[in-house]
Amino acid sequence: MGQVRNLDNIETTLAPLRAAGKKIVFTNGCFDLLHVGHVRYLQEAQKLGDLLVVGVNSDASVKRLKGPTRPVQIEADRAEILAALSAVDFTVIFTEDTPENLIHKVRPDILVKGGDWKIDSIVGAPFVMSYGGQVMSLQFVDGKSTTKLIEKAQK
Repeated sequence: MGQVRNLDNIETTLAPLRAAGKKIVFTNGCFDLLHVGHVRYLQEAQKLGDLLVVGVNSDASVKRLKGPTRPVQIEADRAEILAALSAVDFTVIFTEDTPENLIHKVRPDILVKGGDWKIDSIVGAPFVMSYGGQVMSLQFVDGKSTTKLIEKAQK
């Protein structure tokens, strides 16, 4: 089971793991209502390395990105739910609209996003590639999204 960490202690948490040669994978998102697309994506991301760190948008940033009716679940719950998944080692809540600062702290070996993201538009990609890290766009699960779940629930 993973652990919820904060922005201030993630570097300290990862330092000994990195020193032990562990390959760190990073992704981020709102993860407002966990669905099978999220689970498959996180499982695929985890297989790329030894540790998966997931940045979770804060409630305020979800509201700015997704609109006034979101998030459905509060940030602490979203981070805890993700941390409970076997694929996830650490979750970190970030308050900005992008995880750029968090990516600089995590300094992942591999940065991943869902297949709907082109590599040249993935936040943090230039930084990760600057030190030899990899940036990947993983397979997107068509028809599986939080927005579609919310729309279906409202019918």
